Amino acid sequence: MLNPVLFSFKLFNFHVELTWYGLIVMTGVLVSAWIAEREVRRRGENGEVLMDGMIWAVVAGIVGARLWYVMNALIGGNRSFIEDPLSIIRPPIAGLHIFGGFLLGAAALIIYLRKNGYDVWLFMDAIAPVALLGQALGRWGNFINQELYGPPTKLPWGIFIPADRRLMQFADLTKYPVETTRFHPTFAYEMILNVLAFLFILWYSRRGEEDPKPGTLFSLWLIFAGFIRTFIEFFRPDQPRLGNTFITTSMLVAFLMGVAGVILFLARHGKIKIAALANWEDEYFIKETKPSPRARVAEALKAEEEEKPAPKRKPSAKEKESDE
Repeated sequence: MLNPVLFSFKLFNFHVELTWYGLIVMTGVLVSAWIAEREVRRRGENGEVLMDGMIWAVVAGIVGARLWYVMNALIGGNRSFIEDPLSIIRPPIAGLHIFGGFLLGAAALIIYLRKNGYDVWLFMDAIAPVALLGQALGRWGNFINQELYGPPTKLPWGIFIPADRRLMQFADLTKYPVETTRFHPTFAYEMILNVLAFLFILWYSRRGEEDPKPGTLFSLWLIFAGFIRTFIEFFRPDQPRLGNTFITTSMLVAFLMGVAGVILFLARHGKIKIAALANWEDEYFIKETKPSPRARVAEALKAEEEEKPAPKRKPSAKEKESDE
């Protein structure tokens, strides 16, 4: 197995580490942002707006992911954050939850777009499908960390988990021998399902000559992201549960996401009527913006090239002879 830490160093009194998990997650963010920017341009909007907004969204998303993880741990009975509150922000920070990242990241992006007068649905429809791809890429970090695995299984694709990386309920090596016990690769299940969902939404967005109605792709993201995570939670023995039920807190939130997506999709296509969504536009609103300085320079250079007279071609030897 790979060492989860790429390298580490001391900065004043802090021990700083660069981990595979952090590198993979940021790679997923950058790849997703690049694809989303192209999707925004395909819809006729200024892609640079998304890149500017993503700065706020990523920062807010990291904060939200950390806060949700802490809240989830407290619900599960973990009192370490109460006994040592500074551990919430003390490096190295370990523990993020994707729901908090989505919630605060989306909120920051929506505020940025509304403040600058852009169509929120256009950008959310462009980002939603690639969020599934970015999340799928990030799951490779869970594999390197030997985390986000499920209960023991006899299935041929079960994975090995070393004794020092096991959950407390599977730490008894007499009951779960290291040599023979394998576990559900839960991270791989979610990764595969997210990639398939991303490909479906991408196909759906291009199956006709016109783009789907605003909000449609975002509703599909809610459906897939919600119900996929609901399924995945059946393979998460480490998640806090509601009382003595099999329902985890994440499962409940994910299921409600999926239901909200179904309602949004049906409302967008006129199958049900919701007063708050009655005046939806059937097309995106494209804001006319001035080109960026970089774009203006590129246009000026192109114009200069077009104005230059074509270079005179020297006559060939045969042409000279014919003239003579």
